[in-house]
Amino acid sequence: MRKLALGVLSTLLLISEGFGQNSSSTYSALGIGEFNYAGQVQNQGMGGMGISFGTGWGANAVNPALSTRNTIFNFQASLNYKRIAVSNATEKSLVDGGGLSYVALSLPVQAGKLTAGMGLGQISSINYRLKVDSPVNNSDLRANNNLEGDGGISEAYVNFGYLLAKNLSIGVHGSYLFGSSIRSNQLLIFNNNNVEVGRASEYYERISVSDVALKLGAHYFFKITEKSNLHLGAIYQTFGDVNGTAFAKLAPIGQASNPKTDGDLIANNEKGAIYLPSRYGFGLSYEKNNKFVVGLEGQYQDFSKYRNFFGEPLSLQAAQKVGLGFQMVPDFTDFDNLLNRATYRMGLELMRTPYFINETTINDFGINFGTSIPVNNLSLVNMAMKVGRRGTSDNGLIREAYFNFTLGFSLNDNSWFYKRVFE
Repeated sequence: MRKLALGVLSTLLLISEGFGQNSSSTYSALGIGEFNYAGQVQNQGMGGMGISFGTGWGANAVNPALSTRNTIFNFQASLNYKRIAVSNATEKSLVDGGGLSYVALSLPVQAGKLTAGMGLGQISSINYRLKVDSPVNNSDLRANNNLEGDGGISEAYVNFGYLLAKNLSIGVHGSYLFGSSIRSNQLLIFNNNNVEVGRASEYYERISVSDVALKLGAHYFFKITEKSNLHLGAIYQTFGDVNGTAFAKLAPIGQASNPKTDGDLIANNEKGAIYLPSRYGFGLSYEKNNKFVVGLEGQYQDFSKYRNFFGEPLSLQAAQKVGLGFQMVPDFTDFDNLLNRATYRMGLELMRTPYFINETTINDFGINFGTSIPVNNLSLVNMAMKVGRRGTSDNGLIREAYFNFTLGFSLNDNSWFYKRVFE
C-alpha cells in the first residue's frame, strides 16, 4: 500500500507539471475566464449532473459525499477537444483546442463507510485571441488592439466521503489552487491613410495564484420501493480571497514582459488577491436500480462580488446553471452483448453566464450525449459530447457555436483491498 500511494502521488505530481488549460472561448477574456461547471465525463454526458447522483464505477468529485459509493479502487482520466465557430455581425472564424481535462482516483478506506480520493482538475480556463478596431475620440485616427490571453486556475485536491447515518453521506473536498494567467494588449494607431502613427505600445500582465479552497457536500436518498430511490444532494464551495502575485507593465511592443527594459512598471511581483464568490449547488434525481436515472440540478455563483487582483469590480453578474440529465443501462446482466451492458446518457444544460456586455446577458445552451462501455468486468471507456451555443451576434457581440468531445477511461480494481487468507 505504501508503494501504491507513493506511485500514485508521483504520477499526479508529474501530470501536474504538464497540466494545461484548454478553453477556447472568446468570453474567457473577462474575469477569471471560463469557470468549470462540467464535472467528469460521466457528469458531462448528463448535462453536468453529479450533485445528487453518482455511481461506484467512476470517481465522484462533483459532490464528495457521493464518493462513499466507490467501494472499489478507481482511477479515472480524460482528454477533451473543443471546436468553436465564432461570429459577429460581419466576420466569422473557427478556433479549436484541447488537452488533459482531469485526473482522479478514489480509495475505499472502509468500503461503503469511508472513502478517500485525490486528483487534478480545472477551476477556470483562459484562452483567447481578439482583434478590436475602433475610432479614436475627437480625431480621424483609428486604434487597433490585439488582445491575447492564456492560462487559468487549476486545483490539486484530496477529498473524503463518510457515511454518517443510514442513507446519509457527507463529504469534504480540499483544494490547493495554482496556476498563472497571462494577458497582453498591443495597441497600434493608424491615420486615415492606414499609416501607423505614434509609437506602438503593449500592456502585459501575469498573475500567479497559490492558495487553498474548500468544498462541502451532502447526499441522502429515500427508498421509494424495493427497486427505486429518490436522491437529494447539495454542495457548497468557498473560495474567498485567492492569494497570489502580479507583474504588470506598459512598454513598447516586445518589451513589456521584461522587468528590466524601459517602460512603466505597474506591479513587480506584487502580492495581492483575487476575490472569488462561493458556489452553491442542489440536485434531485430518481433512480430505478440498474435500469435508469433521471435528475434535475442547479448551481449558483454570484460573480457581481468578484474583484480582480487590483481590487477592481467588473461588470459581471450572478452565474446560474440548470442541468437535466438521463442515464440508462439496457441490461447490465447481459454478458453476451456489450452494447446492452453499456451505459447511455443524455442531458440538457442552460446557463446564464456571469458575462453582461452592452446591456446584454450572455446565455449558454447545450445538448449532451455520453456513454460508458465496459472493457472488462470492472473498467470502462467513457465518452461525452456536447453541442451548444453561447452568446449573440446582436449589439456588437460575439456568438459561439461549439462542439466539445471528451474521451476518458475508468480503471477499477476490487482485489487490492482484500485481506490475505493464505500467506
